[in-house]
Amino acid sequence: MSYHFRHAICNEIYQGWDFAKSCAHIKATGYEAIEIAPFTLSDDPASIPAAQRAEYRRIIGDAGLQFAGLHWLMVAPKGLHVTTPDAALRARGWALIRDLVDLCADLGPNGVMVFGSPKQRETTGGATRDEATRRYIDGLAAVAPHAAERGVTILVEALPSDQCDVVLSLEEAVSIVNEINSPGVRTMFDTHNAVNETEPHAVLVDRYFEYIRHVHVNETDGGHCGTGDYDFGAVLRVLRDRNYQGWVSLEAFNFDPGPDRIAGESLRHLEKVISTL
Repeated sequence: MSYHFRHAICNEIYQGWDFAKSCAHIKATGYEAIEIAPFTLSDDPASIPAAQRAEYRRIIGDAGLQFAGLHWLMVAPKGLHVTTPDAALRARGWALIRDLVDLCADLGPNGVMVFGSPKQRETTGGATRDEATRRYIDGLAAVAPHAAERGVTILVEALPSDQCDVVLSLEEAVSIVNEINSPGVRTMFDTHNAVNETEPHAVLVDRYFEYIRHVHVNETDGGHCGTGDYDFGAVLRVLRDRNYQGWVSLEAFNFDPGPDRIAGESLRHLEKVISTL
C-alpha cells in the first residue's frame, strides 16, 4: 500500500465563519482534520461548558473530520505568562495549560497541543533566558502527567529569535523532551518557525524524527503553501520514507486571500509536490 499523507488545517483562517460551515468547507476542500486555536471558540476557552464541548466534537465528526489538536494556546484570556518571575501569574498561566489539556481531550481523541505562544513564554520581569527556560521546563513537567492521563500530547515548539528567546531550535526542544521524559510531552516541526535553523530542514526532521508528533506547513513569510519558494518536497520525502503517522497541518498567518484560496491552493500545491516524490 502506498504511503498516505494526513492533511489537517488550522481553523483561524475561517474568521467570522460559523464553526459547522468551517468544518464542512474543510472536508469539502479535501482535508481530513481540523486543528483549533482555542481563542476562536471563546475569550475564555477553559470555561467552555461540557455540553458545548460535546457539540463541537459532534460537529467535527458529523462533517467527516478528525480532531488534530490545539495551537495558539495562550492568546485568550489575555495577560497570562508561564515563565514570569511572578509566581502567582505563572501559576495562572500553567493552570490554563492544564485546563486546555482537558479541552483538547474533550474535543477528540489523541489530540496534540502545539505550545508556541512566544509572548507568553519569553523572558520577562528581569529574568535571564536560562531562568525562563527552567520555569518553562518545570511547568511542562508538572502538567505532563495530566496530559498523558488524558491522552493528550503537549508539543514543545521551537521558535525563531525574532519571536521568542525560550526554546530556539529543534535540538533544544528535543533536549527538553528528553529531560521531562513523559509520553505527554514531545515536539513538532514548523516550516515557518524553523527559519533560524542552521542545517537543512529535512536533515533535522530525519535526525529528530522519533520526537516529532506534528508538522505545520506554511511559507517562511507566513503565507500559505505555494505562495513562496519553500522546498516542501525535501521535508515531505523524509516524512514519507520514515512512515510518519502524524498530521501535516496548514497554518497560514496571512488571512487576506480568504479561506477558499488559502485552503484550496495550499492543498493542491502540496498534492502536486507529493506527486513528484
